[in-house]
Amino acid sequence: MTKPRTTGLKPWFSLGGIAVFAVLLLAIAPLVLTDHWLNNLGKYCCWAIAAVGIGLAWGRGGMLAMGQGVFFALGAYAMAMHLTLETAGDRVPGFMVLYDPLAPLPVFWEPFRSAGFTLLAIVLLPVVVAGALGYALFKRRVKGAYFAILTQALAVALATLISSTIRETGGDTGLSDFKYFFGFVLNDPANRLMVYLIAAALLIVCLLAVWQLYRSRFGELLVATRDAEERVRFLGYDPANVKLVAFVVSALMASIGGAMFVPIVGIITPAEIGAAASILMIAGVALGGRASLFGPALGAMAVGWGQSSLGSTWPDGWTYLLGLLFVVVILFLPNGLSSLPAKLMRRARRSPAERPAPAIAPAQLEEVRS
Repeated sequence: MTKPRTTGLKPWFSLGGIAVFAVLLLAIAPLVLTDHWLNNLGKYCCWAIAAVGIGLAWGRGGMLAMGQGVFFALGAYAMAMHLTLETAGDRVPGFMVLYDPLAPLPVFWEPFRSAGFTLLAIVLLPVVVAGALGYALFKRRVKGAYFAILTQALAVALATLISSTIRETGGDTGLSDFKYFFGFVLNDPANRLMVYLIAAALLIVCLLAVWQLYRSRFGELLVATRDAEERVRFLGYDPANVKLVAFVVSALMASIGGAMFVPIVGIITPAEIGAAASILMIAGVALGGRASLFGPALGAMAVGWGQSSLGSTWPDGWTYLLGLLFVVVILFLPNGLSSLPAKLMRRARRSPAERPAPAIAPAQLEEVRS
């Protein structure tokens, strides 16, 4: 007797999971969590948005982008510059006055007084930068470890550049003390709840976008490019263009996560965008399961919770614990924790005929032969 086909229902199970996730984040969490933990959950959502993009590029496209901090920074600093100017009003921001009281506002800061320009910059800057970078790399067939090292080097270079431009970007102290968010007072609990809901809603939108990409022809082509790039090329497709689209989408999601990170946390520094921050995002994606839909988001949120909770009470041991957990998952669950339920279900459903026969002891074997 043939088993009924369930492949047509599988995508809709994922859509139902997104709906449950949306109810948990948008309806239940604001009712049961305190303001402190709701703010932390908003921060985790920002990391999860970036992680969903990494899951698309790495899990489905095979591109280990270890420099997502670059695109996280583009969105974060674009938002931070606007909020800083909104707080300062017509004056020059306070941290600039400390270094040169008579210096005018830098020219590249001036457009960020406009809310519309800021939103466009959050969307267009990562698209342009990732498009140019991806085109240069993928057309030259740069991949694997070379791609990972190069993207990580860019994150280190950008963090170093920001640290060295103290007057323009605040240097290592970063940008902080934001009072307004597009006209809304950030100290108002109702407005902080609104910012959290925006971040959570954007995470749901990103999950829906990736869900649609996974089940589309592009998603199939992306997986084929990851597994057999030369065969895809022989079929008439350009793998560079396929990988470029996934890389640009992941960069856009990282920028959106960075933009929402700023009003929720209240500060952005080079430490949040450098190599260490990028590796932390990768660790969360690997922990949750890079090729699954929910794995990257849940893994990033779990790592974020560990950093906030265990990292503050056990700062020296938290890094070692994360490293140990990362090694254990890679060795025993290469597809992440999201693959554990399916693996247990397959083992439970295995028929007795498919199970390996128990080993016969030597004494019993001799008795059978005689």
